[in-house]
Amino acid sequence: MTKIVGLRVVVRGLQNAERPHLVISNHISYFDIVGLGSLVAGDFVAKADIAKWPIFGVMAKAGRSVFIERRPSATTGARDQIQDRLDAGDTLIMFPESTSGDGNYVKPFKSALFTVATRQVTDSLGRSRSIAVQPVSLAYTRLNGLPLGVGWRPYVAWYGDMELGPHLWHAAKLGTLTVEVTFHPPVTLADFPNRKALAAHCDHVVRTEMACLLSGRSVA
Repeated sequence: MTKIVGLRVVVRGLQNAERPHLVISNHISYFDIVGLGSLVAGDFVAKADIAKWPIFGVMAKAGRSVFIERRPSATTGARDQIQDRLDAGDTLIMFPESTSGDGNYVKPFKSALFTVATRQVTDSLGRSRSIAVQPVSLAYTRLNGLPLGVGWRPYVAWYGDMELGPHLWHAAKLGTLTVEVTFHPPVTLADFPNRKALAAHCDHVVRTEMACLLSGRSVA
């Protein structure tokens, strides 16, 4: 899929080798699914209506995505679905902004889905441990080898009330798009006072590195 959509993926940092674990990333575009999916052997946690999308909905179903409702009243059910996948040994990829941004900044991470990090999982040796959470920063930095300026990022980012079909059509004609992905050191809830502090840490490291990637000075 990276070749079909013209996506060049540049990777920094090391992926966590433990399974299961949570991968936490900022969210910019449907291209995120292709880029992260080409790197992480895991399943996406996605909003329920993505299952109805053309192309990407089929991809999401084929990749065993967990489809959840984003209503506050559905948080418990979503958390239980995620926990079931983790108990089965699956690595899950989540976008805790709960929406996509414009590619210039990271929206605040919502801590509700980090509740799953409070539970224990069993590894392949039958040992109980805290779930590892690996923050990941993602940024679209180049188009056809040239720096992708602020004015061009809306052609890549899909957010707000943009219609999927027209946006995808125009994005497909742009050329080769470079996405830079940084894997940060994994952490667990035990490293923090509570899940909100864990969410704030992930927000900070992802936000800081994304700004550095966009400026061409990654700190990873």
